[in-house]
Amino acid sequence: MEVVLQNNLILIRTNFRTLNQSWMREFLTLHSKNMLFLPKAVLIFKDQSLFDSRKQFLDTLSHFYAEINDFCQVFYKKSLLKLSNIPIKIELVSMQEIQHVSVELYARDRYTVDISLFYPNSWVMSYLKSQLGMHIKASTESSLEVDVSHPKAKKRLERALSRRHVLHYEIQYRYDANFMQRLYGGFSIFDYGDNEDESIEKMIGFYNVLGCPVGASKDLIKQNYKKLARVYHPDRIYYDSPNMVGHYTQKFQMIQEAYSALRVVS
Repeated sequence: MEVVLQNNLILIRTNFRTLNQSWMREFLTLHSKNMLFLPKAVLIFKDQSLFDSRKQFLDTLSHFYAEINDFCQVFYKKSLLKLSNIPIKIELVSMQEIQHVSVELYARDRYTVDISLFYPNSWVMSYLKSQLGMHIKASTESSLEVDVSHPKAKKRLERALSRRHVLHYEIQYRYDANFMQRLYGGFSIFDYGDNEDESIEKMIGFYNVLGCPVGASKDLIKQNYKKLARVYHPDRIYYDSPNMVGHYTQKFQMIQEAYSALRVVS
């Protein structure tokens, strides 16, 4: 474990075992709505209403870190508390084998979605809470009731579902047969094969690629496609870097695939 104190960040580099310490999990669960999930890391922003919890966490962190490195905890605690207002980044230096987490989604109607984990998982639940925030009406350790009556709430949900990897977990979303019809009302699902879960997830992903809400009109889909195609067309890139050209080419191909699929959706 390593703790690096910077002017604008407290950086904690650690492994998953430390991340699962009870004091660490309690802090992250409490601050889930103020977390940003990054590749192999989480960033926790300040929440004034939870300031006492943050101070307690830094106190415990200083004791834990001083003990494993055999130095004076009192001095180090003072250094940490001086930086108590800045973001905390917890970065994993080693990853465990990828674990699959099944998450079931059920749309009661176009205004409410229930999200249930087959088995409780505090990290995946923290991710979902960080994405859906104020739209959560009720929650338990393995379920959420989400109010999606506002278009922005639906967009937040779609964005959350477009991400499948959180730390070393891979999320597998499950949908019932009428999920799209209930949530969007009269929405016709196009066929992508035998796996309906993958079909729905892929379709939501296509809308996200084009920056459109699910169920958007063909005019809006076409308008966004043309705008993005102009930006990401490989012929418009003048960088010498093969990586940059490759990035734009891949993005352009994703835009083409999304537009080809969504043109046929009614």
